[in-house]
Amino acid sequence: MSLLVVGSVALDSVETPFGRKEDILGGSATYFSTSASFFTPARVVAVVGEDFPEAHLNFLRGRGIDLEGLTRESGRTFRWSGRYGYELNEAQTLDTQLNVFQSFSPKLPEAYRDTPYVFLGNIHPELQAQVLDQVRAPKLVAADTMNFWIKGSRAALLNTLKRVNLLFVNDAEARQLAGEHNVVKAARAILGMGPQRVVIKRGEYGALLFDREHIFACPAYPLAEVFDPTGAGDTFAGGFMGALATAASGTVDEAVLRRAMVMGSVMASFTVEKFSLERLREVTRPEIHARFAEFRKLTHFDDLGPLER
Repeated sequence: MSLLVVGSVALDSVETPFGRKEDILGGSATYFSTSASFFTPARVVAVVGEDFPEAHLNFLRGRGIDLEGLTRESGRTFRWSGRYGYELNEAQTLDTQLNVFQSFSPKLPEAYRDTPYVFLGNIHPELQAQVLDQVRAPKLVAADTMNFWIKGSRAALLNTLKRVNLLFVNDAEARQLAGEHNVVKAARAILGMGPQRVVIKRGEYGALLFDREHIFACPAYPLAEVFDPTGAGDTFAGGFMGALATAASGTVDEAVLRRAMVMGSVMASFTVEKFSLERLREVTRPEIHARFAEFRKLTHFDDLGPLER
């Protein structure tokens, strides 16, 4: 089934202890749709400027991503610049230039309005609500948010959360949104705000999936080399939603959700191995399946059996 993402398509400048890259392809919708495209047709609603390289659009089209909802406006493309230290846990933002993204108002092509799976990227919660006003009876709506919206647009965010089935946040955002220091308590509080499920991303420590009855913990894949964590969260969400959209059962049950968590972690583990989307440009389906199998080995263990005194 097709998958719709509304978010940013950007040009990033990233510095890590392993190098620096200028004006490379970035943006939440870019990472998400590229990751999801390995599993299901993806549709993008976003905006770029006159300076956005056509080669980047050709890459997205080459992945089979539908760009009818991406518009090119007069002006410069959204730009973000950041720096990571050796721990690579959090970026220090050096510069943000919204440019054409500042006046972004998502308008869905008619063909997009019946898309069954919808992902609301990290944009203003009022814009997320505008997207929901335009779609017709989606099967599942997932959303992302950040500390800026949690603090500055809380009322609008809470209204949007009432219309969302699943929320992606990191552990700090979950604590801030819920007003709870403990992550488990925070997740339960967020479930009371509207979403039926919450995914809490924890970087190198993996991710947690919560619903009202279950908790599932998925580790991050242990890598010897991590070059650039930019976009890992959006890549995770793209792999997760792509796996949901192609579930053989056609239902979103506990088993499907757990596989989606692992697939999200698989895709994120590839992204961080190189700058920007360089690793996703070259990764193959056999590599994805092989790493998924390695995840199963990492987390498999036998039953305990009877305890002896």
